[in-house]
Amino acid sequence: MATAAASDGLNHHALFYRDQREYLAPVTSFVLDGLASGQPAFIAVPGAIGQLLRGRLGAQSSQLAHADMAETGRNPARIIPELLTFLDRHDGQHCRVVTEPVWPGRSDAELCETARHEALINVAFAGTPVSILCPYHTDGQAGSVLEWAHCTHPSVTSDGVTGPSTSYAGAGSLPPECDNPLPDPPPTADTLSYSTDLWPIRRLVASCADRGGLSGDRSANLVLAASEIAANTLRHTDGGGTLHVWQTRRELLCQLQDGGWITDPLAGRRRRPAIERGHGLWLVNQVCDLVELRTGQAGTTVRLHMNLADIS
Repeated sequence: MATAAASDGLNHHALFYRDQREYLAPVTSFVLDGLASGQPAFIAVPGAIGQLLRGRLGAQSSQLAHADMAETGRNPARIIPELLTFLDRHDGQHCRVVTEPVWPGRSDAELCETARHEALINVAFAGTPVSILCPYHTDGQAGSVLEWAHCTHPSVTSDGVTGPSTSYAGAGSLPPECDNPLPDPPPTADTLSYSTDLWPIRRLVASCADRGGLSGDRSANLVLAASEIAANTLRHTDGGGTLHVWQTRRELLCQLQDGGWITDPLAGRRRRPAIERGHGLWLVNQVCDLVELRTGQAGTTVRLHMNLADIS
């Protein structure tokens, strides 16, 4: 598999596998070849396969780090910051990364955000000396997810054959389905318009969180996240915004809409220096289980998801 050669810039590659044999051999080879060449490696894959790789490759060391993607990447917007932290620790070295952001049980919204994450990898690490290998299990996976992987990776390995992806859309280009407008909130959602004061936002979100049984710390985190987004509305727009809050069987959701336009595609995925503004989206992604963002000249919609059951 020709994914491992060091280069002066990003090598972003998808590995399509059907079983453990097709997974372990290329992933292990990718990591060990890099370590033998003095290239540090970071492995973030979900659950049991991560434990298996840890047993094969050894424990965490200065050159090899592991993370459970089911926790690290529960919100896919947290993955790029984790990779940036690892690369910063090995500044100037070519590094290797294995990330598997898709696993069984992911919701449709989460899968769209993993595709967004994969597209933004090509922006965040353009020109960076790093090889990133992304395994995708083909059995039982929605066809759209596999199509999105082809769209967001310049090169792929499928059925043991490695080559360029003929569907690659270019750096930062999203699969069209993943940037469609979000579905409207249900008619039963609690609704509030805001233009000057954050206190009604906090009060409504806290009340809905209490009614939904969200635990204390997670309720406070959701209140904080909604307040941060609303504060951005008041700081950067003139027309105020609208909050919707509703509950499903699994989640409590808060949606905030305003007339602003967020032009940085990596907003919320890079930690800014302390003296700069713009930490709100970063903080929101750290405390929410999922954040969906749609933005353009017509305005911005941010949808915050918090699982009702704490699955950490």
